[in-house]
Amino acid sequence: MREITVRINNKNTAYYFSGSFQQLKKIVNPGYAVLITDTNVYKSQLKIFKGWNTIVLKPGEKYKVQQTVDSIISQLIRMKADRSMTLIGVGGGVITDITGYTASIYLRGVSFGFVPSSLLAMVDAAIGGKNGVNVGAYKNMVGIIRQPDFILFDVSLLKSLPVKEWRNGFAEVIKHACIADKKMFRFLEQRNPNVLMKDLAELEMLIERNVMLKTKVVKKDEFERNIRRHLNFGHTLGHALERQFDISHGEAISAGMVFDVYLSEKLMNFGDVKRILQLLKQYDLLLSFSFPLRKTMQLISGDKKKEKSFIHYVLLKNIGSAVTYPVSLQQLEKHLKLFLQKNESIRKSF
Repeated sequence: MREITVRINNKNTAYYFSGSFQQLKKIVNPGYAVLITDTNVYKSQLKIFKGWNTIVLKPGEKYKVQQTVDSIISQLIRMKADRSMTLIGVGGGVITDITGYTASIYLRGVSFGFVPSSLLAMVDAAIGGKNGVNVGAYKNMVGIIRQPDFILFDVSLLKSLPVKEWRNGFAEVIKHACIADKKMFRFLEQRNPNVLMKDLAELEMLIERNVMLKTKVVKKDEFERNIRRHLNFGHTLGHALERQFDISHGEAISAGMVFDVYLSEKLMNFGDVKRILQLLKQYDLLLSFSFPLRKTMQLISGDKKKEKSFIHYVLLKNIGSAVTYPVSLQQLEKHLKLFLQKNESIRKSF
């Protein structure tokens, strides 16, 4: 286990790379900790929870709501959990978001950490301090930015991950490469994802590279007033699709990136559209998706990135170089309409 301590504003967070869950006892005292997980992780990793206070939740984005947080708080009260307790989210992005949010409001704030168990959580969801819940059709509408005390990365937890969950993680890895790391983009082009999923050494390297990339961005702009907005590449349309259809986060964000690449070509003269589409196909991610324009625009209009009549949209100048560009809702609707007409040609080309 290798420890790297990062400081974001006035908060230190310890990253434990190449670790194992068994080493968690070296970080926190099990008698003063509560693990929060979901039934999928609990059943697949049953042995690791032995000897720990554990709260098990129903899995899935539909349970990432205030009602779930209230149920956790009720259980913590029954456990007589006080300010000496540390809450630890063991699971994917839904679990890390809920755990960080609950820890931030319970007793006006207790310590918390994460043991992410999905690639998506390891490279993205657990990093950066965003914690919160959904409200109706709107993702992450209520929450807080608060950094965890620690994150323990145990790549062996990925062994039981379904292929669908690998795709979710690879979508965020590709996003990071698109906006800030052209060398990683080339690395991904040169790899077969089915081989990469089994290569723990390369996975550990890839996870650390993504963690430190996102951390570097968050250190510069913790509260998303500038460069952190780049991390939303693919997410404006992606989140709107995710709330309407039964598709995975990775599929939604992939479809969102395809549109953002199209918009980058139109507004920024971006010239590598085909290369990005080929990489998304290589990692078995969604390239085209039909959606109702009016409902989608309604959801985008309620997006957190909207200010007055425009959206802070993330576009690419080149692979590895992103910019934030103000796009009016009227302009966005026009381009979405043209994109829907183009969807069929994208499907036939790839």
